[in-house]
Amino acid sequence: MDFRGKFQRKTCSVWRILLIFLLAYSLLAPPTLAEKPVQTPGVPDKGSAMASRGVGVVSVSQPLAAKAGAAMLAKGGNAIDAAAAIQFALNVEEPMMTGIGGGAFIMIYSAKHKRVFVIDSRERAPFNAKPDQFLNTDGSEMDFYEAQSMGIAVGVPGTLLGTATALKKFGTMKLADVMKPAIKMARDGIIISKDFGQWLSNDYKWKLEKTPGNAYSFFDSSGNLLKTGDLLVQKDLANTLQMIADKGTDIFYDGPIADAIADIVQARIGPMEASDIQTYDIKWRTPVEGQYRGWEIVSMPPPSSGGLTMIQMLMMLERFNIGKMGHNSADALHVMIEAMHLAYADRGAYMGDADFVPIPIEGLLNPDYVASRSALIDMLTTNGSPPPGNPWPYEGITNIPTPKVASAREGRHTTHFVTSDKWGNVVAWTTTIEDAWGSGIMVPGYGFMLNNEMTDFNFTPGGANELQPMKRPRSSMTPTILFKNGKPWMATGSPGGPTIITTAMQVIMNVIDHDMTIQEAVDAPRIFSGWYPWVSWEEGIDEDVRAELTTQFAYLFDDVPGPIGSAQSLVIDLKTGKIFAAADSRRDGTVIYVKGHKNHRPCND
Repeated sequence: MDFRGKFQRKTCSVWRILLIFLLAYSLLAPPTLAEKPVQTPGVPDKGSAMASRGVGVVSVSQPLAAKAGAAMLAKGGNAIDAAAAIQFALNVEEPMMTGIGGGAFIMIYSAKHKRVFVIDSRERAPFNAKPDQFLNTDGSEMDFYEAQSMGIAVGVPGTLLGTATALKKFGTMKLADVMKPAIKMARDGIIISKDFGQWLSNDYKWKLEKTPGNAYSFFDSSGNLLKTGDLLVQKDLANTLQMIADKGTDIFYDGPIADAIADIVQARIGPMEASDIQTYDIKWRTPVEGQYRGWEIVSMPPPSSGGLTMIQMLMMLERFNIGKMGHNSADALHVMIEAMHLAYADRGAYMGDADFVPIPIEGLLNPDYVASRSALIDMLTTNGSPPPGNPWPYEGITNIPTPKVASAREGRHTTHFVTSDKWGNVVAWTTTIEDAWGSGIMVPGYGFMLNNEMTDFNFTPGGANELQPMKRPRSSMTPTILFKNGKPWMATGSPGGPTIITTAMQVIMNVIDHDMTIQEAVDAPRIFSGWYPWVSWEEGIDEDVRAELTTQFAYLFDDVPGPIGSAQSLVIDLKTGKIFAAADSRRDGTVIYVKGHKNHRPCND
């Protein structure tokens, strides 16, 4: 007994020593490959000097607007304060793309509430708008360029109310504070950049010089358009912004500015009344959600088609090993193009303003329905121009008639920016007046452009996107925030009309499938194809790849490449919290990291 007891005690001691040694080794030894923490996609492997370790970051299509947003962060504001300042500054620096005469989709992740909020400040049709107002007397559709410069093209503006609402709900600063940079820019003047100057070419003079309501701010005293290098002073716009800063949004929606908008729209043969502007309201929307390879996607719901279409495409493509195929290889581009055609067929059939038409949101993203659409993608052939599917049975509904598919043309001249702050708030904001310079109508005496958003409706009545009074037209704007385990990881979006959706998709795929940093993902060449056989492409898509796709599938690539979108984006390192932003050089994209400020303000309720 004594021998066995001594043996047992010695054995236990040995095991204890061994266990202690193994525990110590496990704590001190470097982790194996399987144990190494997963690198956050989009983050440079060795970090970057260009990353936010301080207050926050802005990524904007124009440098002065980026400075305006960064100034708010430096003064103690949060990401929402910065975004509001950017929106107003872009009205001065990028007036051909956005402004208080247009609309915006605003997506905000509130760190305090730990959820995403969506503000729909999309333009709305006037009460007296008619479904057939874009038809000629013989029933044919009006020419798009003729229609876009008429009063019937102008929708009730929503950008100002959307911005003010976001600021009041989530910001920390007053409206007057965030408007100061824009007012100063407009009053003192800005030098017209090369990027700005291209939009003041004779290609747009016909629109800008139309009267009444000509865009007088952009002409010199001799009647010539200003050009690159000239000083642009916008005194009327400065006075308008100052009025709003001093008196609030009511001066716009229920005062002399509303009367001036209605008067000029009517003078250009449009149905808008001051009462349309007085009764405008923003909408709080529930975002659409999905997943791609384990990453959670939160994006814009109807009346945008962006979130649904993008998530549907990504779900279709998930069964393919895109990374192994290779970035922009023939195989990868083929399956992406086919997914685009299938998703855009559903987009044309089912998507519009959900306040007016039933939209099968759950059915369109049902895994079984998406799998049935994805099964149509064949590596050896093309679907050509596929018809829409039928997602209604996946919602338990079988008596919905076959949809009428009607086409609508979207302008590609919008803008997008992102912001984030030290408290963890993230903003993805896409804003527009639709086509370049909108309707071409400047409100006399007030200095801002009016949109041509009504041309986003179907010209021929019928379908989910039929023009109806008080309805919002279908959009492609796709501000998007991605998450991992509930934590915000990435924010992206783009201008570009229907190309917005595929641009956001490709930025996401570049990061997840091709292990690119966020800047590499934004810089990489893109394609777009909404319908067979046409494919738009950017410089950098290999000539042999294009030839192979043309030979095998009869895709027709545009004769020359051209820029697609402008995807200002950011990623957040899930381990360190460091923010890495990307500026898109397709415009004058600018990233500014703000390292510190004097005051510390949390997000408001």
